[in-house]
Amino acid sequence: MLDARNHQGKFGADYIRVLASAAGLIWSQDDVDLDGVDLCLKAPGRTPRGFSPRIEVQVKTVAKLQVRHGSIDFDNLDQSQYNKLAGQDFTVPRYLFLVHVPVQSSEYADLYTSGLLLRHIGYWLSLDDHEPLATSDRRRKVRVKIPVGNILTAASLRALVASSSAGPAR
Repeated sequence: MLDARNHQGKFGADYIRVLASAAGLIWSQDDVDLDGVDLCLKAPGRTPRGFSPRIEVQVKTVAKLQVRHGSIDFDNLDQSQYNKLAGQDFTVPRYLFLVHVPVQSSEYADLYTSGLLLRHIGYWLSLDDHEPLATSDRRRKVRVKIPVGNILTAASLRALVASSSAGPAR
């Protein structure tokens, strides 16, 4: 069995993989995480906006959301992780995906006769309009605010990927 932290993180990444599959997208993963990218998501083949548009994502999970004034306050991004997402100097647009998971891992998924239920919900945030920090201290955290309306669905995931050839969506 995985320890609780790794279990939660793996479920978050698997949640995104399932959503990408439902959206008709292809996902891939580097064999080593050196750039702060957990998954690459792309639309296969030629599209009206170019060939195989793609995005790169860093996946984080949280069991308890801190919601204030229409935004989720996420405090578990260190300066190094933040700097690997912030700014516009990326060839491929990058996003932070936050998956809200149940406190108890036994509630991550349920099977019903009508289908499989994955809990709870995912959110996305582009930091392309944020400046990278002067330091990259892994011990110091950065708060980011994720609008509660930035919900990950198959349609919103397709839209993020489709818009990637024109730069990150906001």
